[in-house]
Amino acid sequence: MFNHVVVGSNDLEKAKQFYDAVLGILGAGEGRSDDNARRRRYVYRTGTGAFFVTQPIDGQTASIANGGTIGFSCQSAEQVDRWHAAGVANGGQSVEDPPGARGPQPGGVYLAYLRDPDGNKLCAVYRMPG
Repeated sequence: MFNHVVVGSNDLEKAKQFYDAVLGILGAGEGRSDDNARRRRYVYRTGTGAFFVTQPIDGQTASIANGGTIGFSCQSAEQVDRWHAAGVANGGQSVEDPPGARGPQPGGVYLAYLRDPDGNKLCAVYRMPG
C-alpha cells in the first residue's frame, strides 16, 4: 500500500543497528548508505517498497510523530516475536501490551509494538487466518 516511509534520526549509526535487526527479521537485509549533499541516510528496500532512516533535510533535530505508528506486515506470529526481540536487543523499547493476539478469535491479529532509539512508534502485524 505504500511506496516508502521515512523516519528521522539524531543518531544514524544507532538507528542503523536497530533497523538492520528488526527489518532483517522481515527480509529487508542491512541498510544501504544513500548519502547525498543534503543529508546522510540509510535505505532498506523490498519488492513492495522502501524504508528510509535519515538525518532531517532542514538540519533541525529529528522528532517523533505524536499519534503516528508505522506498521510492518509479518508472515507469522513467530516472526512478530522475533521482530520484537530483535528490536529490544538493539536499543528499542517495548511499548503497549506484550506481543500477542488481539481482536476476535479466530481471525484477529497478532502484534507487537516498539519505539525505535529515536522514539518512533513501530508495530509488527500478523493477520491470523479466520
